[in-house]
Amino acid sequence: MLDDLARQHERLNTALESTPAEIWRNQYHPDLSPIGWHYAHCHFIEAVWLRERILGHPPPRTRDWHDLYFPELSPKWRRGGRLPALDRLTQWGRELQFRHRDWLARNAEILDHPLMADEYLTGFLAQHHAMHLETLAQVRWFARLQGPEPGHSEPRLQAPEITSQSWLEWDAVHTTVGSDDVQVFDNEKGVHGKELAPFAIRRDPVTNGEWQAFMQEAGYHRPELWSREGWDWRNAHDIRAPLGWRGSGTDIGLQVLPEGTVQRNADAPVVGVSRFEAEAFARWAGARLPHEHEWEHAQREGSLRGTGRVWEWCGNPFAPYPGFRPFPYNEYSAPWFDGQHYVLRGGSDWSDPLLKRPSMRNFFTPEKRHVFAGVRVARTMEP
Repeated sequence: MLDDLARQHERLNTALESTPAEIWRNQYHPDLSPIGWHYAHCHFIEAVWLRERILGHPPPRTRDWHDLYFPELSPKWRRGGRLPALDRLTQWGRELQFRHRDWLARNAEILDHPLMADEYLTGFLAQHHAMHLETLAQVRWFARLQGPEPGHSEPRLQAPEITSQSWLEWDAVHTTVGSDDVQVFDNEKGVHGKELAPFAIRRDPVTNGEWQAFMQEAGYHRPELWSREGWDWRNAHDIRAPLGWRGSGTDIGLQVLPEGTVQRNADAPVVGVSRFEAEAFARWAGARLPHEHEWEHAQREGSLRGTGRVWEWCGNPFAPYPGFRPFPYNEYSAPWFDGQHYVLRGGSDWSDPLLKRPSMRNFFTPEKRHVFAGVRVARTMEP
C-alpha cells in the first residue's frame, strides 16, 4: 500500500506540473474544482488523517485551511482564487509526500490505532488520490471542450478494438456480492447472497458505432424512448450526441477526449453519456440497463469483456448493503443513499487499477455526462 501511495503521489505531481500555467486555477464545470485545488486537497487530507485523526494534534497551518480544502466548507467557485502560488503549492505538496510516507514507513506497524491495521489508512489515501486524479482528467476534458474548435488540428486515431454483440445468458442463480477485503470502501463491505432471476447481459460495452445507429434512427428525438425526467433534461440542454462528439449531423467524425482530439473509432466503447441517454439507448435496443448484482455476477464469472474502459451505468439506485456501517467517516457513502444517485460499475480508461475491482461501486445522479460513463445492456430472460 505504501508503494501504491507513492505512485499516486507521483501521478499528482505529474498532473500538476504538466498543466499549463493559464488553466491550473480555472473552474471549467460547476461540478469540477480547479486542478490546483484537487492537488492541494489530496495533501491536506493526508495531513488531516495522519496528524489530526491519528496523532490528535493538528499544526495551526493545517487547521486554518479547513475552510478551503474541506469540500463542504468551500464552495467550488471560490477555490481557484484562494490557492497559493503554483511554486509554493508544488513545494508544499512534495514536502508533505516525503514526510507522510516516511512517517507511515516508520509507524504503520507499531502504532496501536484501528485505522493503521493492515495498512488500511495508507490504502484509503491511495484510493482517495486515485479518484481525484480521475476527476483531474475530467477537468482537462472540459478545458479542451471549452477551448478552440479542435477539428482543425491533426486528429489522433484511436486504437482498434475487438468487440462483438454477443450475449451471455444465465438461468436463475444464487450469487454473492460485496467484499470483505480490508481496502474496500464502506458501501462495498459485507459479502452477502442474492437471488437473480434469469437474465442476459452483453459481453461487451456499447460502441460508438452502435450509438451512431441509435442517432441515425432519431434516438435523441423520440420521446417514447426516454423517461419523462430524461426527456425534459434532453430538451432543456439540447442534448444530441455524447459529450465531446464533433462532426456533421450523425456522421462519424472527431471526438474530444482529455488527452486530445481523436478520429472517432466505431468499435471503441461510447463514453460521455448520462444515465438518461443510456436508458434511452437500452429501450431502443430492446434491452434494459443491468442491475449491479447482475453485472457483478457476470464479472466475477470472468465473462465480461471490455470492463475498465468506461464506467457502466446500472439500472438500480445506490443503496446500502445489509448491515451497512459508515467507515471511516460518515459522509463518504451515507448521504448519497437518497434514491437520486445510481450505481456505475467497472472503471474507465482514466481510472487507476486500484479502483477496478468487481465490487467497486461508483455513484452519480442520472444527468451527469462528464464521469467517463458508457453502457452495457442487459435483458430479462423467460424462466
